[in-house]
Parts: sequence; structure tokens; C-alpha cells
Amino acid sequence: MRLPNWLAQHLAALRALLVFTVLLGLAYPLALVAVGQIPGLAGKADGSLVNVGGQTVGSSLIGQSFTDADGNPVARYFQSRPSAAGDGYDPTATAASNLGPESVVDTIATDPEESTQSLLTQVCERSKAVGELNGVDGSRPFCTTDGVGAVLAVFRADGLTGTVTRVVSVNQAAPAAPFLATFEGVSVEPAQPGEDYVADGGIITPIRGNAPATPAVPADAVTASGSGLDPQISPAYAELQVNRVARERGADPTAVRRLVDAHTNSRALGFMGEPGVNVLELNLALDREFPAR
Repeated sequence: MRLPNWLAQHLAALRALLVFTVLLGLAYPLALVAVGQIPGLAGKADGSLVNVGGQTVGSSLIGQSFTDADGNPVARYFQSRPSAAGDGYDPTATAASNLGPESVVDTIATDPEESTQSLLTQVCERSKAVGELNGVDGSRPFCTTDGVGAVLAVFRADGLTGTVTRVVSVNQAAPAAPFLATFEGVSVEPAQPGEDYVADGGIITPIRGNAPATPAVPADAVTASGSGLDPQISPAYAELQVNRVARERGADPTAVRRLVDAHTNSRALGFMGEPGVNVLELNLALDREFPAR
């Protein structure tokens, strides 16, 4: 007995569904798992996990923070770059901050929970902290000495032109003293919580200041990577930390530099990207060579 045409079509579709389910849903994934267990590939397939004494301490592909329970840097370890992934290096929330170069004005509110920092202030605050941790000058252009963006809202008599009538340091809330006493002869005011100086007609004016053109604190020490999971820092940031780590461990800085060099990866294929230092692997090597006192 010949089946109706509509039923034959449905049975053919069902057979195709079953065949492709077996091929693509079972056979193909199992084949890839089997290939991933080939010697030399197994570690990468399992996430490039790093084990010490039989315990997994991280992954060579995902960064992590080396801080104490209060979030403060542990001085005997090299520090990673900032991370915008969740609360920091959260692989389930990989992301960037989505803040760009025009993010220079903080939101200052009476309730601290409603206040937000601009990208500029985040960079300034981090640079100041890194400088203090490592005993170097943490100043950088467009930052105040107290670690916020050096930005003024300048009000002029004719809107965009004319004499200056009022000036506000928008990232320094009262009672903080503005980073400039006067601007074009007008006294600079601290910001007041809840005020929107841009909407009120203020012209946002970043002030470069006297910081060196090339800051002592490198860029990757104050900015997060696009994924928020980058396990590497630049050789420049590693070099900045050598003396502090050597001092904390009672080690010769030259010996610590040798470890840094040993854990510095060159450019991919010799020309792609920049050299980088894997922070986790370097810190594990430090623990082996120079255990904490």
C-alpha cells in the first residue's frame, strides 16, 4: 500500500532529522572530544588549567587578581591589569566597560550608590594607586593630584564665547579644594552633588596639567582589556613592579627580572600583537624560587 504523499514527506523529514541528530549531535561532538584528548592537545582542550600540588590554581588563558580579602594588592605578587568582567576576571561575564575617550565627567550624587566614575577618573585613580604601590610618579596628563579627571565646566557670557563668568571643577565635589584656584581670572568652584553642569551651559574643558607626556605608569596598568580576561601584562608594567616584588620577597631584582624574561611571550608569528608577560605563571615561578618570608 502506497503511503499518502504528505505522510511520506513527513517520514523522510523525520529520517533526516534522526540521521543529522546522530551525526552532528552525537558523533561530531564525541569525535572532537576524542581529538582533544590526544597527547599534546589535552591540556588546551581542558582549558589550559594550571595545577600546583594537585590543585587547580587558574588558567594560563584567563587572568586573575592577586589581592587580599579587602581587594588590596598583595605586594609580594605581580599585579594584573584592571578588569571590567563582572567583579573582575569573571569568565561568565566577559566584557569591556564600554566607556570611551569622551567619558571625562563623573556623576556626583548625594547617594554614593548613584555616583559613577568617568573613564578618565578611573584611569587617574588607578594611576595614582599604582604609582604609590610601586614607589613611582603616578601622575598623568588630565589628572588631578588627588586622582580624578582634571576637568572644568566653563561658563561664558555669550554661551560659547565671551568672558568667563563661572568655572566648576566637575569631578571634585565640595568640600574638596579644586585642583585650580582660578581659570582666566575667575575662581574655580567645587562641584555640587546632583548638578548637571553640561545641561546648564558649561563648556567641558579638560586641563592637561604638568604631568610628563610619557607617564611612569604604563597604559595597561590603568585600562582593562576588551575581554576583561587578559592574562598578560606588558613588559613595561612588569618592569615597574620588579623592585617592589624583589623587596617584599628579599630577592635580588636581577633574579626577578630573569623570571620576568622567562615568562615573556613574543609577538605571535613574530609580528602580530605585542610581547606580554603571563602574570599567573610568573607569580607561581616566584613562589617556587623565592617563597614568601
